[in-house]
Amino acid sequence: MPERISRYCLLPAVVIFLFLSACNSSVVFSDARAMKNNSWNLMDILSFDIPVEDTINSNNVFFTVRSGTSYPFRNIYLFVSTTSPDGKTISDTLQYFLADESGNWFGKGFGDIKELKLPYKSNVYFPRKGNYRFTVQHGMRTEDLKGIYDFGIRIEKISR
Repeated sequence: MPERISRYCLLPAVVIFLFLSACNSSVVFSDARAMKNNSWNLMDILSFDIPVEDTINSNNVFFTVRSGTSYPFRNIYLFVSTTSPDGKTISDTLQYFLADESGNWFGKGFGDIKELKLPYKSNVYFPRKGNYRFTVQHGMRTEDLKGIYDFGIRIEKISR
């Protein structure tokens, strides 16, 4: 009988430990924009304002995209600009693959919708405190990019 009691007492302790460790996340910032009618218009430039206080620790920056099987391509081009608090801007043109050559979608999800975490910058630190603005525009050769449900940005602190 004492063995059963100790096992039952251990289970709540393990659950509490897992809950508390999940709260200690490395996510510094996360935000997403839903697309109207699940379509990303070429003129819809997404803007993410990220307040930065930590100028010491390194971070990884990711984009997140939720897309459906109605998305007509296996890749996506993005035009990304980052503006620092002192007004300096860095621009990038990026290409990501959302599906393989056979049409199998990457990412996690159920049914039609897949969410994919796209690496943007790794091991970066923000040299100044203040507001950093990331703007993202799709660079595909179509006005309305159907099958994109939402697009977001995620910044994770690198734990040492």
